[in-house]
Amino acid sequence: MELLGQQKPLVGVVHLLALPGAPGFAGSMDRVIQRALADATAYLKCGIEALIVENYGDAPYLADALPPETIAAMAVVVREVRSLGAVPLGVNALRSDGLGALAIAQASGAQFIRVNVLAGAVLTDQGVIQGCAARLLRLRRAIQADVAIWADLRVKHASPLAARDPLDEAHDLRHRALADALIVTGSRTGAEVDRAFLRACREALPEAPWVVGSGVAAANLASLWELADGFIVGTSLKCEGRTDAPVDPERVRHLVRMHGELSRRPKTRRRRA
Repeated sequence: MELLGQQKPLVGVVHLLALPGAPGFAGSMDRVIQRALADATAYLKCGIEALIVENYGDAPYLADALPPETIAAMAVVVREVRSLGAVPLGVNALRSDGLGALAIAQASGAQFIRVNVLAGAVLTDQGVIQGCAARLLRLRRAIQADVAIWADLRVKHASPLAARDPLDEAHDLRHRALADALIVTGSRTGAEVDRAFLRACREALPEAPWVVGSGVAAANLASLWELADGFIVGTSLKCEGRTDAPVDPERVRHLVRMHGELSRRPKTRRRRA
């Protein structure tokens, strides 16, 4: 299954420094842009062919609707990253501002957005966050945005408010919230996914594109290969494996080599549920 026009794409995360209005903002948008361009360039030069930009440095995060200064700053930075080349580009507006992410994507020319809570409600360190699918899909139609929606299933750093079968949640994300792709993560940033859970998700919804959204590294890519259609990767590609550090080109090259080797292996028939 192709995703973003590629077979099992690696999507490099551009973690932005703190933006205007955030407690950690250092006072210079130029510095934010320079760091974003440096990381994006390192990814692209080393073989990553898709990127996603997120306001990682803005902690503590707002739950959903971001303020206008954050939306404006992200649109500027994403547009700058877009100028590096015609590669698939995504937006994640933390903590879970799907409408803001869509507006940024439409203004900057990005092709997809990640929405941490598209449907249902979860308890997070920002409090309770509720899904935005109805408003988001209507906005996408209203502004005629050709932007795909990638939605997290059981998003990291969060807990469901009530006991429910996560595979039922997956069906709702795909068929009621109309997510274009589904993301599975570990429990926190950089944490590996539960492969048994990912396999169950794949078997429950074999026609859906499944993306691994955390914990991807050269050491575990092979074990995830047959279970996913794409991989969002950031922390393992940073200097010393620190999420807030610059991209380490050697780590990127190593992962890209592994990805290439796996891509050239004979395809196996995927078992369906």
